[in-house]
Amino acid sequence: MLVLPLALAGCATPRPAPYPHFVLGDAYQAGGVWYYPHESFNAEQTGLASIETGAHAALTTDGEIFDQTALAAAHQTLQLPAIARVTNLENGRQVVVRINQRGPASPARLIAVTRRTAELLGFADAGVARVRLQVLDAESHAVADPLRGAAGPTLAIAAAPRGEVTEMALAPPAGAVQASQVRVVPGSPEPTSIDGSRRDLPTVPARLPETVTQTVPHPGSLYVQMGTFSRREFAERQRARAPGVNAAIERERIGRSETYRVQAGPFATVAEADAALNTVIRAGISDARIVVE
Repeated sequence: MLVLPLALAGCATPRPAPYPHFVLGDAYQAGGVWYYPHESFNAEQTGLASIETGAHAALTTDGEIFDQTALAAAHQTLQLPAIARVTNLENGRQVVVRINQRGPASPARLIAVTRRTAELLGFADAGVARVRLQVLDAESHAVADPLRGAAGPTLAIAAAPRGEVTEMALAPPAGAVQASQVRVVPGSPEPTSIDGSRRDLPTVPARLPETVTQTVPHPGSLYVQMGTFSRREFAERQRARAPGVNAAIERERIGRSETYRVQAGPFATVAEADAALNTVIRAGISDARIVVE
């Protein structure tokens, strides 16, 4: 009676050991759209965030343990790992996450976050939120620079334990699991600066603390960004490629330079923005994205 369980245990698939390493990678295609990864340590973007669901590999793209209870996210083109501040524009909540995964698969989503991140940010029942992503320069260098050139399991580390969270209680969003106790800090923290050639890199824990910062909500409106051009004639050509979305051209002047931005919207719902983006991508504008303004 004791032999069978022991035999079955011996056949179980062993959990792979983590091996954190720096990842950028070549251009790749997902869902019919090409993506071009590039380093950006001070990127700021807006768009829609979704929640990581379904089955996942045991390790993230950069070799860390995938953990739905950690503050982490996936991005299609940023260097991995990176540290970024994510703000839910609908309710003003902010958290800092570790970007360690490629994704999401849909071009209609800017990032995909873990379930715990979504809980702390207060995602609505639909599981989608309007967000701002701000990559933190010094913190991102602190986690990426030591991993450049690293390969294989020589950097294997144990999973970081989940730290105890105390301080003030934050109510979970409707339908979410109780968010336990989190630290709530008023105001918006400033990113760490870098002084010339001297780089003061902060210490970034492997598991980021559950600190929620409450700011003023700015839900904005949803648009489909179709490109920015230096000449109006190019913008007109781009607009003509997808007549079904009624895109407009906006002229922007910075100093002596002029640019022409092509975008469709605003859209009242996420479903409308998704439909417009699908129309634009089918028209051949594969780099179009949903933004929040």
